[in-house]
Amino acid sequence: MARYLDIHPVDPQPRLVGQAVAALRDGGLIAYPTDSGYALGAALGNQHAKDRIREIRRLDDKHHYTLVCKDFGQLGQFVILDNDVFRVIRAVTPGPYTFILRATKEVPRRLLHPRKKTVGVRIPDHRVALALVEELGEPMLSSTLILPGESEPMTEGWLVKEELDHAVDVVVESPCGSDPTTVVDFSTNVPEVVRHGAGDPSRFER
Repeated sequence: MARYLDIHPVDPQPRLVGQAVAALRDGGLIAYPTDSGYALGAALGNQHAKDRIREIRRLDDKHHYTLVCKDFGQLGQFVILDNDVFRVIRAVTPGPYTFILRATKEVPRRLLHPRKKTVGVRIPDHRVALALVEELGEPMLSSTLILPGESEPMTEGWLVKEELDHAVDVVVESPCGSDPTTVVDFSTNVPEVVRHGAGDPSRFER
């Protein structure tokens, strides 16, 4: 059964944040809230947890996993950003956007898109999510918690616990957004909106 941690949305309790991060460091898989619904999260190098995400969501090999980062300093270690792209992304971050960019060598190969060598990155506008990444000390491997056959992410912690009680190790309860992120592909330096979601896509469309 998954551990259920009720974390305050404005002032996350360090003890509970530490318990969730301890599970990540021990190789666990967590379900946690973001500004764009619930997500599944794991430590960056955890191949087994990545396989569990793929099984829960029934993903194929072309799925872009996301590295959830605490700030731009961390994000810049894992993706290649030229000045123009940096300015555009900085203007809407933190927020409900995922950006697909060319990865640096810091990203494990198994996390990359097999053909494009790209990875998704984001900085959420959500105190609990940021507290988890801050405590972890590195980006968290993540994927929006959209169940097979559904088009929207899960948004209630108690429902996540009920649905995935034996599939994840920790469920973090806290309010979250209801729409998935807007996904923008910057891998060719020309923005392409590949999913319309909570973020405003108009600034990326021409």
